[in-house]
Amino acid sequence: MTHPYVELSKLTKSYPTPKGPAVIVRDFDLEIQRGEFITLIGHSGCGKSTVLSMLAGLSELTTGAMILAGKEVRGAGPDRGVVFQSPSLLPWLTAYENVALGVNQVFYTATKLERQQIVEYYLAIVGLADAMHKKPAELSQGMRQRVGIARAFALSPKMLLLDEPFGMLDSLTRYELQQVLIELWRRDKRTALMVTHDVDEALFLSDRIVMMTNGPAAEVGDILEVKFPRPRERQAVMAHPDYYRLREHLITFLEERSHLKGEARVASQKAAAAALAVSDPAFEPQFISR
Repeated sequence: MTHPYVELSKLTKSYPTPKGPAVIVRDFDLEIQRGEFITLIGHSGCGKSTVLSMLAGLSELTTGAMILAGKEVRGAGPDRGVVFQSPSLLPWLTAYENVALGVNQVFYTATKLERQQIVEYYLAIVGLADAMHKKPAELSQGMRQRVGIARAFALSPKMLLLDEPFGMLDSLTRYELQQVLIELWRRDKRTALMVTHDVDEALFLSDRIVMMTNGPAAEVGDILEVKFPRPRERQAVMAHPDYYRLREHLITFLEERSHLKGEARVASQKAAAAALAVSDPAFEPQFISR
């Protein structure tokens, strides 16, 4: 079996309070293979973004360990590119200059021309070839998010982390940028972990969907494999015979099983799997047990 590219072991995040520790995430375990696209999904406040922040090095672990490409990671670093819900661009710099800021730091041994080519390439790939010298105030929200995506990919990170990157966009722009992201990801299969609350987005983009239980003390509740063929096109994915069955499985977890813990959760998973097997014996979701 291939050794995992990313190993998250017993990740726990808690904060001290006068009444004792407030545990946000507890014993979060996940292994990711190189080149996988994984999404975390769950109700608001379940700890999805906390897990992502710990992996990004933006929030310190309380306990646990994180291994990326064979090395333990602590703190932020250019080996992890992050795309936030809000792109957080420097308003006094152009789109080109915002992307170049990181490129110049990471590829400091490259020539000026080589760094310029990297910046221009990724801005062109996300559709900003004609707008790269505009400042954020001159760009739409969707265009600013394209800059954020280009900035993350341009650093050639070992792993890409996306925290609800399309959550602030209208539906049409969100669909467009999902397609931009999946096409950009397909070029080099960058290992990716994305937080989302959108079931359809998770199904369209993912190789596996990790469902988190509700907080406090959130943990991995269920993992669902998504085997739609790649490259993907939205209409083809939605027309796939498994699409609505997988969608129903996700919604059922979020509505009925996300609050369960431990043995109660495992029993519920087995019951759900048995019900699905009756309607379709070929359906084989992957479950997590402890």
